[in-house]
Amino acid sequence: MELTAEAIRKTLSRVQDPDLKKDLVTLGMIQKIKIEGKSVSFDVVLTTPACPLKEVIKNNCLEALEEDFGKEPKWEIHMTSQVTTVREAAPVLPHVKNIIAVASGKGGVGKSTTSVNLAVALAESGAKVGLIDADISGPSIPTMFNVEGEQPTVKKVGEKNIIVPITQYGVKLMSIGFLTPAESAVVWRGPMASSALRQFISDVEWGELDYLILDLPPGTSDIHLTMVQTIPVTGAVIVTTPQKVALADASKGLSMFRQPQINVPVLGVVENMAYFTPEELPENKYYLFGKEGGKRLAEKFEVPLLGEIPIVQSIRESGDTGYPAVMKNGQTKEAYKNLAEAVARQVAIRNASDAKTEVVEIKA
Repeated sequence: MELTAEAIRKTLSRVQDPDLKKDLVTLGMIQKIKIEGKSVSFDVVLTTPACPLKEVIKNNCLEALEEDFGKEPKWEIHMTSQVTTVREAAPVLPHVKNIIAVASGKGGVGKSTTSVNLAVALAESGAKVGLIDADISGPSIPTMFNVEGEQPTVKKVGEKNIIVPITQYGVKLMSIGFLTPAESAVVWRGPMASSALRQFISDVEWGELDYLILDLPPGTSDIHLTMVQTIPVTGAVIVTTPQKVALADASKGLSMFRQPQINVPVLGVVENMAYFTPEELPENKYYLFGKEGGKRLAEKFEVPLLGEIPIVQSIRESGDTGYPAVMKNGQTKEAYKNLAEAVARQVAIRNASDAKTEVVEIKA
């Protein structure tokens, strides 16, 4: 077969994206084909830098090319990425490609810990990430990012004051904890908390982001309604622990997003504190709170199980010291890295298969 760009595209049209179930050429993922003698280079543009199937896709391309053209051409396959979105021309946060809500039915299940490590893991993969601490009455993000006591700056843009978010570990951050003394309780009625969230969304200089993560308060509240009435959310991640009481509350939280008037896609379930592994016995697993509760919840609602995060001392220490566990070597790093890949994967699938989320209009 003659070595031409058209022939190369024809060959690569046999290679499918395993998640999107379409070939790479149809998806527009094959770009910049360059032929110089017996050397050929091209880009494969993935839907996220956190793609867990990067090597699989690359090897499938090489296998198809060698089948048609033999092994003599020197193939240079550059794996790049362009995060997908269905938020084109959005009136609010127009430069943010995807908005991910992290929610739980009850407190104490590790929702903020999950949000922090998910955000940092996505940033470490090469994505542009922001994080809003939407738990107005119990902000923990400043502590978990080791930026307690810091305050964002404000700049004038036209007639409007715009807040410049704090950046730490490659993640842009906004929290009520930056604006109130750490030892003071934030005692606000629902409308005040909702107003603060709206300000964090519309009056902060987020810039261009691939993912903006919202760490929501536990339960279902005014904050959740304000969120879906203010911005179209790409999808929700539900955090639970394995025991029965947590699963019951997580079911309610998940069901909220599926109500017809809200209709936010659920990307999947994260089972936190899934098992205990002592540092000195890394191969041992002890199921302190029950086993596979998150898996059963995911199966019940027919959504993916995004990850099982162990309960280990280093995660607690990381939260206290402000140095996220995903930044340390070990089993927790791998667990959170896999979680980030799973979330990014589900966002890409959702963007390819589902219509864009609409802002919710709830009438009294």
